[in-house]
Amino acid sequence: MPDWMATHMKLLILDRDGVINEDSPDYIKSPDEWIPIAGSLEAMGELSRAGWSLVVATNQSGVARGYYDVQMLNRIHTRMYKAANEAGGHIDAVFFCPHGPEDGCDCRKPLPGMIIDIARRYHMQPTDCIMVGDSLRDLQAIAAAGGHPLLVRTGNGESTEAAGNLPAGTLVFDNLAAVARHLLTHEPMRSAPTAE
Repeated sequence: MPDWMATHMKLLILDRDGVINEDSPDYIKSPDEWIPIAGSLEAMGELSRAGWSLVVATNQSGVARGYYDVQMLNRIHTRMYKAANEAGGHIDAVFFCPHGPEDGCDCRKPLPGMIIDIARRYHMQPTDCIMVGDSLRDLQAIAAAGGHPLLVRTGNGESTEAAGNLPAGTLVFDNLAAVARHLLTHEPMRSAPTAE
């Protein structure tokens, strides 16, 4: 078990598409297109019941591209919140980047802006943060913040793993359920953080 697993706060940052729900090359543009990955909601329920705070950090360039607006994105996230709640889980917050690749923001993964913002809101050091992602940019974002990257093989995860070049220390799991089993087996001693 890595030493950091025994000492970090119980906050888990999750990418959305490909980790919690099925990804789509055509973007998730409506609540009906948001389809949970088998076992992901149950895993979130187990983590929530064990005292973990779950925060979603997601790039949503579909807003900048005009595929959907922030109101529609909020409706999609309402469906996600409800689905997680029905499985006994609680999503503490959703952080999203609405910008496109050319917009020059600092929040779009692989930049670490969202991770740093989450750490600040939860009174944590970015180096104590853990993020689960399926794409290299997720892993690069948490690594750039000094935190701990976990790759799942769902979504784009298998191709990300096959391509190599993962940040140092990346742990690889089949899916979010496997991440939950691992974290709950190596239960840290510190309590969940609270946001401002």
